[in-house]
Formats: sequence, structure tokens, C-alpha cells
Amino acid sequence: MSIILARILAPEDYGLLGMLAIFMAIGQSLVNSGMTSSLIRTAEATDADYSTVFWLNLLISSAIYLVLCLVAPWIADFYDQEILTPIVRVYCLSLIFSALSMVQKARLIKKMDFKTQMLVSIPSLLISGVVGIFMAKNGGGVWALVWMNLCQISLNSLFFWIHSGWRPQFTVQKDLLKRHFGFGYKLTFAGILESVFRNSYQLMIGKFFPVADLGYYTKADNLKQLPVQNISTAIDSVTFPLFSKIQNEDERLRNAYKIVMQQVLFWLAPTLTFAGVLAEPIFGFLLSEKWIPAAPYFQVLCVIGILYPLHSYNINILKVKGRTDLILYLEIFKKIPLIIGLWFAISQGIFFLLYLQVGLNILYFFLNSAYSGRMIGYSTGQQVRDLFPIFIMVVLAGGLVLGLYTYLNAWSYFPLICICFLSGFVFYLLSSFLFNLEPILFIKKELLKK
Repeated sequence: MSIILARILAPEDYGLLGMLAIFMAIGQSLVNSGMTSSLIRTAEATDADYSTVFWLNLLISSAIYLVLCLVAPWIADFYDQEILTPIVRVYCLSLIFSALSMVQKARLIKKMDFKTQMLVSIPSLLISGVVGIFMAKNGGGVWALVWMNLCQISLNSLFFWIHSGWRPQFTVQKDLLKRHFGFGYKLTFAGILESVFRNSYQLMIGKFFPVADLGYYTKADNLKQLPVQNISTAIDSVTFPLFSKIQNEDERLRNAYKIVMQQVLFWLAPTLTFAGVLAEPIFGFLLSEKWIPAAPYFQVLCVIGILYPLHSYNINILKVKGRTDLILYLEIFKKIPLIIGLWFAISQGIFFLLYLQVGLNILYFFLNSAYSGRMIGYSTGQQVRDLFPIFIMVVLAGGLVLGLYTYLNAWSYFPLICICFLSGFVFYLLSSFLFNLEPILFIKKELLKK
């Protein structure tokens, strides 16, 4: 659906919505308040726990929406885009709709009920996609994206209510509120800091560069997120409840963490590497020639996508260990080099911002793993040694794909992409099998059990 929309809409339409990313991210962090993580982590959560968090989330989301409605004209003035005022007031309704289903989703994640989550996400994605395409074809422009996102989130909430079977009680208990808020407020502050600075790149591009440039960046980031969401984020939704169940068994936690890290990197790294090498034909084939200027952004963002799980899963270890104070302190410390980098970025251009993200993600891995590693006896050095063989295979397979792309670049987009991807993965999997990489050995072992 998003591919069809991108072929219809202009980069400027995506750029306008990208300008709101930082405000939506802050709002979402405040709505969540870290308390849904507390619910997932709580071994024996009751209906009173769930209801208390539900009503507080709903109250916070309503308050944030009212604030954003009031400041909408200022946001529009900041970017010098008058159309942002009504967009903010409609688009940010999604915060309230999202809050209506956060607890239902947390209950399903806690039970690791992914079948129900799939029954929720697929219909809402399809229906909202049809709405967006219909509006785009009828000249809706950026409003097609606004209503598509709002439709998807509202349908998500509706389907979660239908399928989850849980309804909130009309109760808010102070002791439960204090317990969950005590765990969650540090995550909230950390989440706000992370949201502000992660989306500061879009803020900088939207303020100091043409709207189309922000559109190219936004679409490149969205395309990079497809494998990250399908592989890394999907597994991430499993790891937190899984890690929570064994939070007091360090050896099991360490082994589970190692397996998850290796499996995610084993599949995510080659996918993003091959996609980065083939960025131009991928954008030309999927989104049309008008989006090819986004390809160089995508190539750098693919590196960031590979690095993402390396530091995010270490944060999950800190969460399950209840060290939200460390998460907050780390987020504060990590923003110091980012602030310095952003200061120079205004005069250095968009690619400086992209390379800055790569460098910071490497730094984040070393910082996060240093603390989480101490808690489960799995140091940064051990993590690097366990992942190093995967990266060697990825580099070799990526070199093969680059060579094929250089030799066959006169071919049309589709056969070129298919041949390069297929050859790269065949080489990668065979090499991994011959050299007995641990992720392959784990898969063989599990298949033999079946």
C-alpha cells in the first residue's frame, strides 16, 4: 500500500508529515508513560493493574492532544507551512486512539499471543491503505497520508477491543499507580529524550532544507524500517516478555539474549546490506524514478538499521532487571555528543546528519552493552566476538552483490534486483553452513527437534 501511495504522491507530501515526527514521538512517549512495560514485566498483573494504567494513559493522551491543538499554529510558523495547523489537529487524534488499546496490546504481548495481534494488524493495514490510495488518487495530497494513518490506528484500537476480550474496570488504585509509575516514569523521560533527539534529524532537515529533501529522507527511513520492523521489531516484541519471565536466572537470560541477537543480525544484516547496494534500482522499481534521489539517504540509513538491534536489546536487559534509572542516565549522557553534532550539522548538510547517526549508534551499542553485560555476565567484547563471524559473511556476500550489480547494471530493474538478491543470499547461506556459524547450527538443531 505504501509503495502505491509513494508512486502517486509527491516527496513534499511526505516531507510535511515528517515535520510532525518529533511531536508525535514525544506525545507517544508521554502517553505510554513506560507503564505498559511495567505491566508486561509484572509477573502477576491483575485487572486492577490493567485498569489503573488504562485510565491514566487515556487521561494523559487527551491532555497531550489538547496541548498540541493549542500549539499547532506555532508549529506551522516554525516551519513556515500554514497547512500544518489543521494537519496537527487531525493527525494527533491518533494519540487518543492509540491510548485506547495500549493495555489490550500489552496483555497480548505478555501472553505472547501473536496470532491475535496479526488478526488486528492485517485488516487495519489493508483497510487504511485502501482509504489512503483512494484519497491520493482523488488529489488528497498529504491528507491521504494523514487519514490513512489515523484510520489505521483507530481500526487497530477497535480490533484490539474486539479480539482481546478485556474491558477496563472503573477503578484507579493509588498503590498500583505509584508502583507502575515508579517503574515507568524514568522510562518516560528516557523515551522523551530518545524521541526528541532521534527525530531531531527530521526537525533540522525540515527547518533548514527544502521540504522535498525531508520527503526523500522520510521515505528512505520508512523503507529501511520494513526489514527492521518485520525482523527486529517482531522479535523484540517476543524478547521483552520472554526475558521478563527469566529475569532472575542470569545464565538462561544470557543464553536467550545471545541467541536472539545472533538470529536477528543473521537475517537483518544481509537483507539491509543487499538493499543498500541495490538502492537505486529498488527505489526506481518500487517507487518510480522521482524517488531515486532518496537512494543515497537509504544506503546510510541501512547501516543504522543493522546497528539498531545491537543497542536496543541491551536496553531490554536493563528493563527486565528493573534498572530504569540506568536507562535514563544513559539517555542523558548519550545526548551530549548528539547536541554537539547537531550544532555543526546546520552548515555541513544532510549527509553529515546521516553519518552522525551511524557514529552515534555505534557509541550507543558500546555504552548500553557495557552496563547490561555486567548484569548477566555477557561483556561487550563477548558480544562482539559472537557477532563478528556474521558480519564477515555479510561483507563477503555484500561484495558479491556489488560485483554483480556493477556487471549487470544495464539490465532492467526487476531482473537485476532478483538476480543480485538471490545470488547474495545463496552465497551467504551456503558459506554460513560450510563454516558452521552459530545461527545456522541453532536452526539445524531446532529443525532436528521438530
